[in-house]
Amino acid sequence: MKKSILFILLFVIAFSVRAQIKSVKDSVTILDEVILIDTLTAKNAIGIIPSQIIGANVFKNYSPVDFISSINQISGVYALSGALNTNRITIRGVGSRTAFGTDKLRLYYNNIPVTNGTGFSTIEAYDLENLTSVEIIKGPKGTGFGTNLGGSIILNTKQLSSQPTKLTNSSTLGSYGLFKNSLGFTHSQDDFYMTLQYGHMEIDGYRENNRFERDGFLLNSIFKLSEKSELGLLVNHIDYSAQIASSISQADFDEDPTQAAFTWKASQGYEDNNYSLIGLSHTYKASTKLKNTTSLFYTYLDHYEPRPFNILDEYTNGYGLRTLFSGNLNISENLLSYTFGGELYKDEYAWGTFQNLYEENNGNGSLQGDRLSKNKEFRSQVNSFATISYPFTTKLTAQLGLNVNKTQYDFRDLFNSGGTNTSANRNFKALFLPSLDVNYSITATSQLYANISRGFSNPSLEETLTPDGIINPDIVQETGTNYELGIEHKSKDDRMKLDIAFYLMPIKNLLVAKRVGDDQYIGRNAGKTKHQGIDLDWNYKFNISSKIILTPFISYTFNNHSFVEFIDEEANEDYSGNSLTGVPKHKLNTGVQTTFGNGLYANIIHQFIDEIPLTDGNTLYSKSFNLLNVKLGYKKQILEKLLLGLDFGINNLTDTKYAQSVLINASSFGGNAPRYFYPGNNINYYGSLKLSYTL
Repeated sequence: MKKSILFILLFVIAFSVRAQIKSVKDSVTILDEVILIDTLTAKNAIGIIPSQIIGANVFKNYSPVDFISSINQISGVYALSGALNTNRITIRGVGSRTAFGTDKLRLYYNNIPVTNGTGFSTIEAYDLENLTSVEIIKGPKGTGFGTNLGGSIILNTKQLSSQPTKLTNSSTLGSYGLFKNSLGFTHSQDDFYMTLQYGHMEIDGYRENNRFERDGFLLNSIFKLSEKSELGLLVNHIDYSAQIASSISQADFDEDPTQAAFTWKASQGYEDNNYSLIGLSHTYKASTKLKNTTSLFYTYLDHYEPRPFNILDEYTNGYGLRTLFSGNLNISENLLSYTFGGELYKDEYAWGTFQNLYEENNGNGSLQGDRLSKNKEFRSQVNSFATISYPFTTKLTAQLGLNVNKTQYDFRDLFNSGGTNTSANRNFKALFLPSLDVNYSITATSQLYANISRGFSNPSLEETLTPDGIINPDIVQETGTNYELGIEHKSKDDRMKLDIAFYLMPIKNLLVAKRVGDDQYIGRNAGKTKHQGIDLDWNYKFNISSKIILTPFISYTFNNHSFVEFIDEEANEDYSGNSLTGVPKHKLNTGVQTTFGNGLYANIIHQFIDEIPLTDGNTLYSKSFNLLNVKLGYKKQILEKLLLGLDFGINNLTDTKYAQSVLINASSFGGNAPRYFYPGNNINYYGSLKLSYTL
């Protein structure tokens, strides 16, 4: 496999050079993918930092249910999916040690922060068919987006306000009882834009106890108050219920990957979620040199989850404000660009646990018993940021940025009293996180960029607790410095694009979550890690004929992440020098998109995931695997106002048995084998019918 990857890299570089030398005689111009999104706010906050954007051109490679595969087509990013409701996104290895869920990055929805007060993000709360694009900043270089060690993910629903008024509907049927329908209405006029979408999805799932059902709606509107002022309203609501099959042992995986974990099946474990986001934003363009966008937002999550060991009942009220000023000044005949602003996020998290009496419920699943705990947490995070960017020459531009973060937790034990009460608070020191970026234009179509930036990751409040539930004052935030060098290159005819980035990011005060019970983890700062690697993305558009266009692409990730210093004093083990747990060394996505000029297209997508170390001692690895997906589609304007689309796809064409997600350092309880693996789906099929009617 390593020789194959080396060959591919050499091929890409050689082909790219050849493509530049060769004169292009074909008169047909192929345009890059058009992303219907106003990214001005995002770009102003990012400045000259390269980010990676995927949109309709990538989404159409996969099923409308498969958000995770779209994200996995991005180099440097690996998303593990135990189920539709169980996802963990890692960027350049950061976040791989999280047991469940996604943390150490910051998630935004139309530039509104939706990561909770302890740093966890829930990507499954958003419908892929509601998005126009996903923008990813790798590492802490996004000064205006939180400077988390993993980076930032920005989900966008905004479309161009010049679109015609239209009604759309997309229906998808597939394996495992899949049914998904998305109904949308879009309207625009001179001073008003609105999109309203409703979606329903249900699927029984590949495994036992694996049913997922979701309803949701999205309202996104913009009111033009004057030539200088706009008001935006965003309302997103998701209601979903998902059964939990959980992870299984190696023996169970080999015997029957469709089975659920025994106790989760017996208790009929599931989670039920109601999630709402309301955002009100105002944009004011004072002049061509100054603009401000300010957003107020509120989030609500009601979560109920019966597990074999207890029943969790929780709700979270979150609210905050984000403001961004951007502008420019004329200095020495050059234009200095600047941004400054701030972000405040607060939430109130109330949670409690109850006995689960499923063993006494005559096989009817979970039954709520006596209360075991009652808690409330108040969490707040403040980010202040500023950047200045200045072109010293026509080719050389530099940007200096600073982010200041302040985080505080207030934990209140409402169940115990007296000496057993564990109420406490933790006020972390303010972090000052600078960044420096330099861009040099080698040619009109090539640029070299370099970045040095500081980043951080907060421990969750639970990680700051000792086994007795008392705040551990010695726990501190992870911090690291990102060093990155990259090149972005396009051919003069826009057919070929090549992006390569080399990075090194040492991280100290590594946060390690140790499992001490079924539902109990404690955290500690255990040492240092070194994250280094290469991200490569390449694509080229061939004109086979006047109608047939062939577009191959390659997305390759090389992860060489390791523990620099990691001693487990309890186990008396030194893991220094070992590979970082939970990260594949190689990840490769390749594919070919073919359009035939008559509305017909065909895509073939391949993914390779290398073996993943499952234990800190590197004594156990998951198996590497290859997946092959194919998709055929047809789009035709059948009437003056009616557009028809048909899709048919096959996932896992070779019916490979593989683990789509893994649990690292899994423990064994009650004499049972540790459960490391979340099986991926076997070969499965789907088909979609899409209609768009212009009113």
